[in-house]
Amino acid sequence: MSSKRSAPAKAGLRVGVIGAGVMGSNHARVLAGLPGITLVGVVDPSHAHRTRATELAGCESFETLDQLLAAGVDAVTVAAPTHLHHEIALACIASKVHVLVEKPIASSVEEGREIVAAAHAAGVTLMVGHVERFNPAVAAIKQAIKGEDILSIAITRVGPFPPRMSNVGVVIDLAVHDIDLIRWFTESDIVEVQPQLSSAVAEREDIALLQFRTASGVLAHINTNWLTPFKARSVTVATRGKYVMGDLLTRQVTECFGFKPDGSYSMRHLPVGHDEPLRAELISFLNAVRHGEIPAVTGDEGVASLEIATRCLEAPAKPAASSSARKTPRRVAG
Repeated sequence: MSSKRSAPAKAGLRVGVIGAGVMGSNHARVLAGLPGITLVGVVDPSHAHRTRATELAGCESFETLDQLLAAGVDAVTVAAPTHLHHEIALACIASKVHVLVEKPIASSVEEGREIVAAAHAAGVTLMVGHVERFNPAVAAIKQAIKGEDILSIAITRVGPFPPRMSNVGVVIDLAVHDIDLIRWFTESDIVEVQPQLSSAVAEREDIALLQFRTASGVLAHINTNWLTPFKARSVTVATRGKYVMGDLLTRQVTECFGFKPDGSYSMRHLPVGHDEPLRAELISFLNAVRHGEIPAVTGDEGVASLEIATRCLEAPAKPAASSSARKTPRRVAG
């Protein structure tokens, strides 16, 4: 976790983007439109990616990270493939550059911890890009359950197979978002995991039903897959006093409350903001850099969510009962 620093606030920041794929191009687009920011450029070894990003954001492009660092940056966002996060983040931190790294923080928990330790030793801000926290619907749910005794959380995050996905399955690509939300909503660590995984059409798991228990006793469930022909993103939270339902795509959040013995209750739609989540996330990161504050999603939090996701993948599968072990139906006399 980055501690609060005493460095003077900077009015203007020179920022770079590392990785010019779909996500990195969006980072560049948003940063180019923020006041008090100079977008120095984007880095990507692919000429096609660099061309797309520079056309979208109107900035320079670089083929290597060294070229970007030589141009001079105060902060970077890392949207490169996950297996490169460790190397890139450590290189930037060694140059005293503040870093926002997209989720997951690294390919392994060990690499994530190394990034966190390096940032702490260098005194630079490290934030992990769990952008779903900045979804206005998620923020409305978080506000609605503030101070409530949470009993259970259910999250659905499904959709079609992503053509650009390569070396990870749904747990790392999708469920890690919701593992982070469960920890954030409950403000408690996850202490028990019960995963059910299947590879129906992909090489890695493309269906995951994950059950959790937090240290505070909350039961949580994540349903995620790459087999649904349309995207769906929903969150429901049950507390002793209310039931909150949120659609993260339409950004509609509904609260049920005032439960009566006869089964009746009241219902209302909650106000939800209209901010672009990525824009809100990047502003939060840059404000943390400017003022030396603890970022909204710390490196330690990013590692904790990755650790739970990894535990889900490493949990031993329970073998199905063999046909010889199955009991035949008992005959009924008569």
